[in-house]
Amino acid sequence: MAFRGKEMMKKLVKKVGAENITPELKEKLKACVPDTKVVMGRAKRGLYAGRHIQYGNRVSEDGGNKSRRCWKPNVQEKRLFSYIFDRHIKVKVTTHALRCIDKAGGIDEYLLKTPYQKMDTEMGLYWKTKVEQRYAELGQMEVAFFTPEDEAKFEQGFKDLNIAKKDARREARRNMYGKKGGEGKADEEASIEGGGSESHQEDVHGWLEAKA
Repeated sequence: MAFRGKEMMKKLVKKVGAENITPELKEKLKACVPDTKVVMGRAKRGLYAGRHIQYGNRVSEDGGNKSRRCWKPNVQEKRLFSYIFDRHIKVKVTTHALRCIDKAGGIDEYLLKTPYQKMDTEMGLYWKTKVEQRYAELGQMEVAFFTPEDEAKFEQGFKDLNIAKKDARREARRNMYGKKGGEGKADEEASIEGGGSESHQEDVHGWLEAKA
């Protein structure tokens, strides 16, 4: 391998983790890492899908004079959702790469379907290795399937739990506001009773004084 390929391989192994890469995957990476192809610096930090700086001539209309110029790719910074990692991936992509991702059906499918030799950037090789490693881990996991009757029981259990939570909240509100209302009513009744007893005593005193 050339010097550039060795350096790229070291970075990839360091990012993914040497203990997580199988020997077959490591050999595949070594065979597909580009050695001599020149890739611009910022393309190493994104998914460019083969789009890089192009050089040519600007030709004047009058005398046909030529002057050197370059065409840079249209790069956008996007947040792409990965279903296998269940999170968004913030990455710089070209509009051509976005069309390829939409055609493949998502970022995970694009990384899996694109061969290693076309992933000529470090970030593309890094995420492709991580996705393949994650798929291998999921393939070794045990999957449990439930019958329709069990799924109906689970759904009914969730519904009953939500209903119980609503009833508990309603009862808590009723106890809190009902207690305050009951105390106010009790104070009002006590004040009415106290006022009635005082007026009754005044009437009795007036009747005794008039009779005397």
